[in-house]
Amino acid sequence: MSQVSPHNFPETTKFYRKLETEIANIYFYKRMVVVEAHEGVTLSFKTGFATLLHGLRIGGFKPFIYIANRINSYSVSPMDYKYLNKIKPLRGIAIVSDTESARNNAELEKNFCSKPLEIFETLEQAHAWALQQLESQDYLM
Repeated sequence: MSQVSPHNFPETTKFYRKLETEIANIYFYKRMVVVEAHEGVTLSFKTGFATLLHGLRIGGFKPFIYIANRINSYSVSPMDYKYLNKIKPLRGIAIVSDTESARNNAELEKNFCSKPLEIFETLEQAHAWALQQLESQDYLM
């Protein structure tokens, strides 16, 4: 039995599972990961490393897009993008926020990321961009 997407993505974006950790809820889709960090946490390579490895095992080290659905207020270390830049299967990052201050912070983060990174007001826009990125790079399988 197929699981229903908790984000109302089309059925073609297969939902695999949800992982709840002390720092975030992570939703694994075919070629996409949606991360919703908890209020007040500091999201960093150090705090998220075990989750990253778990996610790579689930995805089979295949190309994917990371979608940060910033529904809560939390801290991110822009310097940690140097680690994300080295993750070969990661093909792009989408940041979703409906607040201007969070989008301004994301603009700053963009300066530290060598991978495609775009900022969106809705999850639906980020999803469409993610599909486009994967298709344009011939990674949608």
